[in-house]
Amino acid sequence: MTAPHSRVIIVMGVSGSGKSTVGQHLAAELGWPFYKGDDFHPQVNVDKMRQGIPLTDHDRAPWLMALRRLIDDVITAGQSAVIACSALKQAYRDRLAGPHREVQFVYLKGSYALIRQRMLERQGHFMRAGLLASQFDTLEEPEDALTVDIAQEPQVIVAQIRRALQI
Repeated sequence: MTAPHSRVIIVMGVSGSGKSTVGQHLAAELGWPFYKGDDFHPQVNVDKMRQGIPLTDHDRAPWLMALRRLIDDVITAGQSAVIACSALKQAYRDRLAGPHREVQFVYLKGSYALIRQRMLERQGHFMRAGLLASQFDTLEEPEDALTVDIAQEPQVIVAQIRRALQI
């Protein structure tokens, strides 16, 4: 049984687009739990990305299943959550949302140059800037998501999301 007030917002985009930063700010403002999709990757995936090896659909399958279980659990419990997840392909988004109409995607869109610069500046992340091209190659821009330009401050982006989704 799904509670009518459940909502799951998936903040999506390529690595370095600001999913975690925007997602954390959004969740904090809403008082909802925040989940970082990267935390659900099996260690073998993290190791591949650390080595600069792009993930395949096969590699991503257990990760997507783990996130789908999370989404199912949140909605079944009548709760809401914000999840940061790349969700690069339509098939991944379909798998994540499943039958849940409570799932909404927010696509953080930016130029390759801007995102690459951000990735080069960040410290301690396993995803290397060298993998950005493979992320853009894999990306199927969503047609059914709220699209937000990332060339703005996170607070401005969060305000845009809240206005557009009326939350």
